[in-house]
Amino acid sequence: MNAIISISRRSFIIGVASTAGGLSLGFNVPFIKPALAEGAETTSEINAWVVIRPDDTVVIRIARSEMGQGTLTGLAQLVAEELNCDWSKVTTEYPSPAQNLARDRVWGNFSTGGSRGIRESHEYVRIGGAVAREMLIAAAAAEWGVPASECTARMGMVTHAASDRATFYGQLAAAAARMTPPANVTLKDPKDWTIAGKPLPRLDTADKLNGSQVYGVDLKLPNMLNAAIRACPYFGGKVESFDAAAVAAMPGVRTVVQVDETAVAVVADTWWRAKTALDALPVIWDEGPNRQVTSASIAAMLEEGLGANDAFIGAVQGDAGAALSAAGRTVTATYAFPYQNHATMEPMNATARYTPERCEVWVPTQNGEASLAAAAEAAGLPVQQCEVHKIHLGGGFGRRGNFQDYVRQAVSIARQVPGTPVKLMWSREEDMLHGAYHPTTRCRLTGALDADGNLTALHMRISGQSILAAVRPEAMQNGMDPVVFQGLVLSGTEGTLGYTVDNLLVDHAMRNPPIPPGFWRGVNLNQNALYVECFMDELAHAAGVDPLAFRRKLMAKHPKHLAVLEAVAERIGWDTPPAAGVHRGLAQIMGFGSYVAAAAEVSIIDGQLRIHRIVAATDPGHVVNPAQVERQVEGSFVYGLSACIYGECTVNGGRMEQENFDSYEVVRMADMPVVETIIMPSGGFWGGVGEPTIAVAAPAVLNAIFAATGKRIRTMPLKNHDLA
Repeated sequence: MNAIISISRRSFIIGVASTAGGLSLGFNVPFIKPALAEGAETTSEINAWVVIRPDDTVVIRIARSEMGQGTLTGLAQLVAEELNCDWSKVTTEYPSPAQNLARDRVWGNFSTGGSRGIRESHEYVRIGGAVAREMLIAAAAAEWGVPASECTARMGMVTHAASDRATFYGQLAAAAARMTPPANVTLKDPKDWTIAGKPLPRLDTADKLNGSQVYGVDLKLPNMLNAAIRACPYFGGKVESFDAAAVAAMPGVRTVVQVDETAVAVVADTWWRAKTALDALPVIWDEGPNRQVTSASIAAMLEEGLGANDAFIGAVQGDAGAALSAAGRTVTATYAFPYQNHATMEPMNATARYTPERCEVWVPTQNGEASLAAAAEAAGLPVQQCEVHKIHLGGGFGRRGNFQDYVRQAVSIARQVPGTPVKLMWSREEDMLHGAYHPTTRCRLTGALDADGNLTALHMRISGQSILAAVRPEAMQNGMDPVVFQGLVLSGTEGTLGYTVDNLLVDHAMRNPPIPPGFWRGVNLNQNALYVECFMDELAHAAGVDPLAFRRKLMAKHPKHLAVLEAVAERIGWDTPPAAGVHRGLAQIMGFGSYVAAAAEVSIIDGQLRIHRIVAATDPGHVVNPAQVERQVEGSFVYGLSACIYGECTVNGGRMEQENFDSYEVVRMADMPVVETIIMPSGGFWGGVGEPTIAVAAPAVLNAIFAATGKRIRTMPLKNHDLA
């Protein structure tokens, strides 16, 4: 049914906190037109979301960031759907974070992460489109002297059937901008969508294909200089000294500067000249307190946590300890998950121009307001004297959200070359050595089976790093990091466990090595799905039961989890024998508000893994662009399989060992299986799409490998194991 939404300037309240620079603001999303900011268009802006030009071009403003996931197109579809405009005339633009603050945060949240770009803003952007539609209708009705109720809007035109009159939106825009917004609007039922819900081509594809798309690394400004940077490679280390005079006369070099306590940068007329001089620059590092830290010492720390007495409880049902002690048969396994790098194709970069009165930054960022806060902090200026211009990202995956180190560095360098724009770009080595890494954890699982092979108790002990403790300590809950338990909790809308176990305990022994952790695409759902789903296969094997049948018995109270699992099992032909030499594996999980499952077919030939086919099912509640969902699922398996097969960052002597793609590999086209996507939205909720299916890639493949070899792989990545 259609939803009737009441609107007032203060009635729609959202709270956010930007983690960079201490900028913490509550904001509302008002749909009556606020006072225009300086420079805003006065004749064609209908409201903050919709600008209509005299030629009928519709400009839809998108606050979230586009980094290849299709959010820009999806949000534009939602606005255009309610606006009833001509999709062929739609284009988009980013409002800036400073404009957002100046206009009482009319565009809401600028953060793009956690697969939340559409699911957290779908309602208010649809309202923005609906309000603009009604204002256009009201303008036409006033011009014609007829009741607005007799007018309709469709395909960028308002018509009055009784008098056979019609006019285009472009001719109404100026008058519509002066109309009073309606007190309430009716949003369409998704079943009536004609633009949203359809597999429309992405709005940014053509620019990427013809090369006109500008990323941060492409940006050119008049009189711009370039900077290359090197930070201390040891975690916790800093600069002790450097000899700027040694490179001052090298070609193109303008200056050599220190950046906070940790880094040195060379500014030159080209980036390559800056990088060449930086490589020649004598630097002595204070290596800091962590030179003895290695992957082995971290593993020992986590191993100790597996047997520790104290732990934070994430899920509890019954008495798992007593049930396990009394059980006649138990199964125990320990899994481990390594550090991993975001490894975005576009390395970290930002361009800054600083004067004592104003600081501007051009940056590919997942959170424009976090970048603005970081810029203001680094510039030493009030936020009102700073501006951030958002640029499309060449990959984000969580690295460009909470972590604004590259923005601070760019501004710090620009302060030392005032009045001149300076583009800072990290080398690939710098990018790999100074990440915010997917945290390392271990997990010991113990399950009890009764005489009939039923799972009667399960204890899941996670030992390892907390992201929130390092990145957002204010989000901790009495010392506990709730994000650790993604996909494992018993209630909620974000990620619940899909199995009913009478006696269950899921807990976390927090162990935080001195390696900076971060939100890496899929976050903790990745390892949690691997731990649970591989262990479910182990339990099924110990019970002598088919893995699908074993799961079904535990999933009777979890119909949405079961539905996606059944869908992939049916599509892959689970109940029929595979081709000779081919073996299958299953996995399912709920995360980021969506239900996902995967079934994989693999073969092992002379010890070499070949993944032939993956079937993936996702239920995100609602689907805005099914073609884009399919692409996101396929991309998720590129990311998930890269992590499964190759992804590992190792620590030696207090620093990461992997510095480029020769030692941190990703899957190539030849490695990729066929991915078949089943989209099965059940309605009633809005889940994410970009991250959930990453989590089922590894366990589905690992379970298929066991079916092929009889070997249980419990530590990632696969490259470290002999599959013969």
